[in-house]
Amino acid sequence: MFVRKLRELRIRVPDPIKIGTRGSKLALWQAEWVRSALQAVHPGLTIEIVTIKTTGDKILDVPLSRVGGKGLFVKEIEESLLQSHIDLAVHSMKDMPAQLPEGLKIGAVPERENPQDVLISRFGKPLAELTPGSRIGTSSLRRSVQLKHRRPDFEILPLRGNIDTRIRKLETENLDAIVLAAAGVRRMNLENHISEYLDLSVMLPAVGQGALCIQIRKDDPVIAVLVEGLNHPVTRVGVEAERAFLSRMEGSCQVPIAAAGNVSGDTVSLCGLIADLDGKRLIQDNLSGPKEAPERVGYGLADRLLEAGGKEILKTVLAQIKDGEKR
Repeated sequence: MFVRKLRELRIRVPDPIKIGTRGSKLALWQAEWVRSALQAVHPGLTIEIVTIKTTGDKILDVPLSRVGGKGLFVKEIEESLLQSHIDLAVHSMKDMPAQLPEGLKIGAVPERENPQDVLISRFGKPLAELTPGSRIGTSSLRRSVQLKHRRPDFEILPLRGNIDTRIRKLETENLDAIVLAAAGVRRMNLENHISEYLDLSVMLPAVGQGALCIQIRKDDPVIAVLVEGLNHPVTRVGVEAERAFLSRMEGSCQVPIAAAGNVSGDTVSLCGLIADLDGKRLIQDNLSGPKEAPERVGYGLADRLLEAGGKEILKTVLAQIKDGEKR
């Protein structure tokens, strides 16, 4: 066994290996999945799951766009990883900021779940059949602006909490529908609640949606080798294109940005958008390129959108955020 050989060579393998994660049901499912996958690839590993409460877990009554954007669900876990209290971290890729802290890297990206968003409506109606003035719950500015762009008549209401909590609020808060990520709903075996999978032409997902991020320290070659077997190259290429797009667009939860990468043969295709805060102006485009250069595709698409009016949108949105912080 590989692990036994490492130990015979007197190469230190942590025992147990500690995986850091948030404590939500979905986060724990993801960490358990990674533990099982690692033990399947490397029999003999002892792995412990360590739950860490993040800023995003502590603030439940304020929309994410108002409290700092991306990084809210990973910062404390990353700090624990840098301090060697844990050996690797498991995150939802969509929670990852475009720039990682010095000393950390993405060690592996497992095969992606469905990246789409889903509609869960009270009476099972699809989006097109919801009546004017319907009350839609979502925790995402990205989802909100795309809904407003398509249906300005909708009333969009903030919705936070775990997946089962949000589904329950559909009734308790008199909502007509809610929008969630398909991946989380499927991982929690709650597909029976889904009214409709929203086509990418209707709702473009968050960067990295449906993918997991296994984060490790750059100076830990042993853990790097152990997690390498969980990497899914096709998923990683698509995610790298999306994250390059996010980086160039200065993306956070405070700016309505979305992207979806797809790999077919030797080509990676990327669709991305940026919108203003009320959804009245939305710019969307596509770009393809060789799968060996996903970052070039991501940067290229971002530059195209910025030149098509995205710079003005970004400037306006950031000014509105700054003005709101002063109040």
